[in-house]
Amino acid sequence: QEVKIFRALILGELERGQSQFQALCFVTRLHRNEIIPSESMAKLRQKNPRTVRQAEEVRGLEHLSMDVAVNFSKGAQLSSHIHNVCAEAREAIYTREEDVKFWLEKGVDGSMFEVLPQGSDVPELQRCRLCPDRWKPCICSYSLSIEWYPCMLKYCKSRDAGGKVSSYKCGIRSCQKGYTFDYYVPQKQLCLWDEET
Repeated sequence: QEVKIFRALILGELERGQSQFQALCFVTRLHRNEIIPSESMAKLRQKNPRTVRQAEEVRGLEHLSMDVAVNFSKGAQLSSHIHNVCAEAREAIYTREEDVKFWLEKGVDGSMFEVLPQGSDVPELQRCRLCPDRWKPCICSYSLSIEWYPCMLKYCKSRDAGGKVSSYKCGIRSCQKGYTFDYYVPQKQLCLWDEET
């Protein structure tokens, strides 16, 4: 279904009444050419697999407004991986309305999605970092960075005996990318990291 899943596990602050950890899942549409095909990765062997690698290309920060909740028990229709990857985040699986439209056109059951309150609908809804009351609903912000992922194939050129040049797959280009997700929480207590320091 062209689905990309981000899972974040955030250690809780026990002295502030939080549980041991909090899990979040962000589900977005995976666009073609965003990551290289798994068949290509299987064929290209990695030299020195224990090396800590630096990304060759830093891609810009993507800011995503996650305005829809995904029902965990129905999520398998969207991706079989949601059941395993998002098991700890049952009540905190988010996606975007524009991605939902794309999946609905592909025949996914719309009953798994629930549109969340937005700042435009609820004028008093603030960003969590500005909200003074820990028990009030607010818009939370969570940022993460993927330091290294295979984003493109590399092609090398070779010349045959007749001087004809041809290109062949000879490696993987790596990228780094950052994401910021904004999403509704029913109380600021679920978003204590997003505070002004």
